[in-house]
Amino acid sequence: MRVTQSSDPEPPHLPGPGAAHRPDVDLNLLIALDALLDEGSVRGAARRLHLSEPAMSRTLGRVRKALGDPVLVRAGRHMVPTPYALAVRAEVGAVVERARAVFAGPGAQDLRTVERTLTIVGQDSLAATYAPVLFARAAAEAPGVRLRFLSESHLDTPVLREGVADLEVGVIDTTAPEVRVEHFLEDTMMGLVRPGHPLLEGELTPRRFAAADHLTVSRKGRLAGPVDVALAERGLKRRVVGNVGTYPASLFILLRTDLVGLATGWMRPLVDELGLVGFPIPLELPPLRLAMAWHPRHDADPAHAWLRGCVRDLVRGS
Repeated sequence: MRVTQSSDPEPPHLPGPGAAHRPDVDLNLLIALDALLDEGSVRGAARRLHLSEPAMSRTLGRVRKALGDPVLVRAGRHMVPTPYALAVRAEVGAVVERARAVFAGPGAQDLRTVERTLTIVGQDSLAATYAPVLFARAAAEAPGVRLRFLSESHLDTPVLREGVADLEVGVIDTTAPEVRVEHFLEDTMMGLVRPGHPLLEGELTPRRFAAADHLTVSRKGRLAGPVDVALAERGLKRRVVGNVGTYPASLFILLRTDLVGLATGWMRPLVDELGLVGFPIPLELPPLRLAMAWHPRHDADPAHAWLRGCVRDLVRGS
């Protein structure tokens, strides 16, 4: 579905608040609202819908009038959604996608004609490891699809339910009934050091491992985890000298120090590319169940199904 520009690029005037029961409501405003919330700017929405900026600005005014809400408000140089806009964002996107599916007809949707943004949330290592391949595949199979990667927040927010992200990838611990979860595989943590690190010489025992200086990774700043639990069961304790919020940041620190870090098995391509050395941790650690999660409103969405298939292929093939 696309809003095109004609001799009069502006959509018809819409009724104001309380007119939802009238038959003359212009559903084009839903498309405009979806674009505005997705792009976060009048300029981006105008470019996406092939309208001029003045026309898009006037459309935003009509959206505001119809909803009785500012929708987007200025915050410095940027515009941010209002609480109401955030509350309806996911539903607006779902309605627009259902409408696209209706007008696409009974046949399979041609992904080469799809124009939209798909958002993935997960550890930064996800983008660092797999984004290049995903961008290449999108260019070949769905050139109108833009991929946006968001880092995990230190706050646990329902990003799938609220429509902030389309897909979450990683260790999914949610028990929310409205979320679909598909497990890929069970991964294990590996130790990580620079080439020539002293820990690589001789037999690696739990005691030698614990005696090294360690770097932890936690978006919440945690200095302890399952490794510390396993060491405590042996009467051992490691010395953690610091923490960073993302795995990619930790890799560059490990390259230039004698610190010992951790990484998941799925990060192996990135680890190898940087020249770091991975080794088995001499402890019994619980497995990591890697999975992806999404909201059920995307179940029948061809573009979302394509994205799930891409991620599934990448992670299982790693």
